[in-house]
Amino acid sequence: MVIKRDRYLQRIIARKHNGLVKVITGIRRCGKSYLLFNLFREHLESTGVDSGHIIGVDLEDKEYAHLRNPNRLFDYVMKRMPCDGKWTYVFIDEIQMCRKVLMDGVKRKDVLPEDIADSYITFYDILNSLRKKPNVDVYVTGSNSKLLSKDVATNFRDRGVEIRLRPLSFSEYFGFSGLSDKSEALSNYMIWGGMPMAVLDSDDVSRAEYLKALFEKVYLKDIRERNRLKGIEICELVLNELCSSIGSLTNPNKLSNTLGSESHIATTTRTLAKHLGYFTDAFLFEKAERYDVRGRKHLAFPHKYYAEDTGLRNARLNFRENDEAHLMENILFNELVSRGYNVDVGVVDVLDRNRVGKVVRKRYEIDFIVNAGFNKVYLQSAYSIGGAGKIEQEKNSLTKSGDFFGKVVIEHGYGTFRPDDDGIFHVGVIPFLLDESILAGIIAEAKYSPRKIV
Repeated sequence: MVIKRDRYLQRIIARKHNGLVKVITGIRRCGKSYLLFNLFREHLESTGVDSGHIIGVDLEDKEYAHLRNPNRLFDYVMKRMPCDGKWTYVFIDEIQMCRKVLMDGVKRKDVLPEDIADSYITFYDILNSLRKKPNVDVYVTGSNSKLLSKDVATNFRDRGVEIRLRPLSFSEYFGFSGLSDKSEALSNYMIWGGMPMAVLDSDDVSRAEYLKALFEKVYLKDIRERNRLKGIEICELVLNELCSSIGSLTNPNKLSNTLGSESHIATTTRTLAKHLGYFTDAFLFEKAERYDVRGRKHLAFPHKYYAEDTGLRNARLNFRENDEAHLMENILFNELVSRGYNVDVGVVDVLDRNRVGKVVRKRYEIDFIVNAGFNKVYLQSAYSIGGAGKIEQEKNSLTKSGDFFGKVVIEHGYGTFRPDDDGIFHVGVIPFLLDESILAGIIAEAKYSPRKIV
């Protein structure tokens, strides 16, 4: 059965023949290889490209293990390159498995320390060489952002572009699931997430085992090996804490206090900061920075961390902690970044009066600031809207922002898109997730005219 990934396929198509190396990144097993080697290949063939002009190498496959040497990989591709002047497409899967090697004739002991980096041939070198060949279009996939995502700008020197693939969105899941009840589909999606193999499996027991195995046998194994971790206890404790506290403010100091009080583990904030980096490098979590709306600046700490996939998060906790309010918030964050928006967590500091009339400084939080150029839209995730008091509580941070940017409260369920008397829009999470035009329309109508903050 085919799961279409049209959002990402169109992003690849839009970058075709642009002279850059297309680097498709994302968490392992989210469908990068399928997107490139199946869906994009089908697109090329539908436009008349024959198989001889598509060169594919899967470095994770034992058959191609000898090509993990960059020199051999380059020679392999060049020998198969047609010389007829037509476009040739080079696909290389899991490019980070291509190790660096010393240049021919160079001995490590003879190289000065300052010249070490320039004495190696890396996959960046061969990709840049292939990119410069006439009518050659290069595409690679990779699962480690430390090797790829963060280094695209520096190592490719503006010769590469990243396309980040994520697990299935709710819209993709719903279109494939065959379910007619959207509420039931969302409940299932909250539990099982959007990892393709888990979605394709209809047996709850086997997909639970699959998701648990991904953590143990793939992600944690990769993290241990890549970062040469001798012990795993701290790594697993930090991972469990992040899974339990999605949508909560987190920093190394807070983690240190938690581990000390609950697990009696003493460690340094530097070690914990490194572990947070390990998990974001592996695409298990994504960090959302906090932004001071009135001060117009990013805050150094703490941050929020959201799970790349709710199914993986739930599996890690053995499906024990299914807080639907936080899961809905996590799903909204993933949806927003998958649409290509830059997303922050908002902070609003204001002088306000308490119950006895005394002026005090209060801090309100906006769940998400969606940045679209110079425009912004503020989103509040409200799983449960009770009486008028609860509604006002959810709206407080929005009304006190001091500007005219669009403001939306996203509620659980099917609620139709509607404004209230304060100019704040309300909509159910299901239509919001299924209809991208709702948010796009608010952004399109917005004008960059924030009023002076007082």
